[in-house]
Amino acid sequence: MITVTDSARDHALKLIQDENKPADTFIRVGVEGGGCSGLSYKLEFDNVPKEGDQVFEDKGIKIVCDRKSFLYLVGTQLEYSGGINGKGFLFNNPNASRTCGCGESFSV
Repeated sequence: MITVTDSARDHALKLIQDENKPADTFIRVGVEGGGCSGLSYKLEFDNVPKEGDQVFEDKGIKIVCDRKSFLYLVGTQLEYSGGINGKGFLFNNPNASRTCGCGESFSV
């Protein structure tokens, strides 16, 4: 399962509303090759499910992930950090053995 913190939920709902996204909008997360640690996180808003998607709902937010990415993201918690030193959405991934300094890439 992939979960969200209250702050991630609140910020995602605000962005969906501010950008006039459709009511069926969800957060699509994934992993792709690249970054200084080997794998990079992806996050975007979407409203078109794809065949084979893994679908989760936590705190009223739907989170969708392709099967391959889910192998790397199982147990991950999506967090949001704002403020002066905030980085936006962050992935707290228990499967990552190493992360880069900016937190946008990892290795297993």
